Amino acid sequence: MKATMDGHVLAEAPDDETIVIEGNVYFPPTAVIHGLLSESDTQCTCPWKGRSQYFDATIGDKRVGDVAWSYPDPRASAIEVVGRDFSGYVAFSPGVAVSRG
Repeated sequence: MKATMDGHVLAEAPDDETIVIEGNVYFPPTAVIHGLLSESDTQCTCPWKGRSQYFDATIGDKRVGDVAWSYPDPRASAIEVVGRDFSGYVAFSPGVAVSRG
């Protein structure tokens, strides 16, 4: 799987290393290209997954807010529902193209 924005790869991982939760593809932290994402001030709490952390993307001189999110410490019950630990995995907003290959 690959996440791209404006022709830049933000994350890339084999399909079997990603996790799909509620229709969103979550990439392992090691698959995210360092230097393109930075933590934003936005935080939300999902009733069943827990507290999230959002990220902004910087591509060239363009900064786009809240293009990705992660659950640094998801609730144990959420990990049980998903069937895998997705701590720190990163999913992308609709403005980011996520595709195979």
